Amino acid sequence: MMRGSNTLIGAVNFITFLVSIPILGGGIWLASRANSTDCIRFLQWPIIIIALTIMLISLAGFAGACYRQTWLLRVYLFAMFFVIVALLFFIVFAYAVTDRGQGEVVMNRAFLEYQLQDYSGLLKDRVSNPGYWAKISACLREGKVCKGMKRSVRDQQTGLSMAEPAEAFYRRNLSPIESGCCKPPTSCGFTYMNETVWTATAGAVVLDADCNKWNNNQQQLCYSCDSCKAGVLASIKHSWRKVSIINIVVLIILVIVYVASCAAYRNAKRIDNDEPFGMARMTKSQPSRFQF
Repeated sequence: MMRGSNTLIGAVNFITFLVSIPILGGGIWLASRANSTDCIRFLQWPIIIIALTIMLISLAGFAGACYRQTWLLRVYLFAMFFVIVALLFFIVFAYAVTDRGQGEVVMNRAFLEYQLQDYSGLLKDRVSNPGYWAKISACLREGKVCKGMKRSVRDQQTGLSMAEPAEAFYRRNLSPIESGCCKPPTSCGFTYMNETVWTATAGAVVLDADCNKWNNNQQQLCYSCDSCKAGVLASIKHSWRKVSIINIVVLIILVIVYVASCAAYRNAKRIDNDEPFGMARMTKSQPSRFQF
């Protein structure tokens, strides 16, 4: 019976170890996004730390079950409880900081446009900070996020390659960063030349401050625009929501595994104390309030 309980605890810990892999994968994916598109390099670390902690705790519980080290199993149960609480907090935090803000539909455009005033909270304050935005915009330039927008078509009469027509560009589904950073806002009324070159209309009334920040220089474009900051926030929101779905599924599995581990551990303790199943014998004159 004791061997069976240890086997069950070992199996449960092995499952926990496997469950930590998707969490680590989500953290690594966020890190890859930070290095290429989102350019926010501090968000992925909490989830990576949680995943690595789950791995270490699972190995401790597995070793405790295999070698019948009760103290390791106690460490596993206590530590896993705090990890579950930390993962729950991280999920709630991720949804809280990405709750506000979404793209706005523009007439005769397939892509959405993004406004910084639609966002609020910790992430907006962080991204809007001039010093931090300088690092983010430099990352966007180095990542050449706007270079992939360019498409060319062949002129049927001359056979030469030419820029994609404006009508075709307006039907494209741009990413939030491409929409916010690589072109001027539609409200500016600029004339389309190609994906990243636009000319201002003479005599047009400019109401959006981003219109004055737009520059056809490929190293500037709209990287200083508020719409670019909003595009980054929208991209982060999409990334976090995808990872949060995985985390919610993993959290449910961890809770089930934790309950099974507690039951198996208590059953093993009964067997160690030669207690009949379903009957707990008091081993202390003043037992502790919390028992496993």
